[in-house]
Amino acid sequence: MHGKQYRVLVVDDNRDSAESMGEFLTLSGFEVRTCFDGPSALAVCEKFTPDACLLDINMPGMDGYELARRLRERFADRPPVFATMTAYGDYAHLERAVDAGFDLQFTKPVNSTEVVEQLEGSVRKSEPVEDDRSILRKLLTSVFGTWSKRNEK
Repeated sequence: MHGKQYRVLVVDDNRDSAESMGEFLTLSGFEVRTCFDGPSALAVCEKFTPDACLLDINMPGMDGYELARRLRERFADRPPVFATMTAYGDYAHLERAVDAGFDLQFTKPVNSTEVVEQLEGSVRKSEPVEDDRSILRKLLTSVFGTWSKRNEK
């Protein structure tokens, strides 16, 4: 990684998954905060402004979709890049992920090197933030045509 040290929030209720990804990202040059649930992630973001958020979806209490929505609201002026890190990979999940504002999708078990490359590339592209940088949205549109617009106004 060259230049700016990007900040990444990793949230996964599986501690081994969260900690190992956090460590790999740190070793790859990112500044990382690791959390194990949605409420603690929101608390960390009181003092930590991430450039990217890598979120598990299936977490107790607050799932990754809801956490992404809340973080997007909190950082509305300059939203981070949002990426899922989940076992889900079906169309219904992808559609929900796009509706929640996710930009990237990584299906577990993830390729850590790919995560680093995609996050770095997406974060760099978001300076300044593009209106439609979502790779997921572009993928669904190209594969399935116009995807569900139920949450768009």
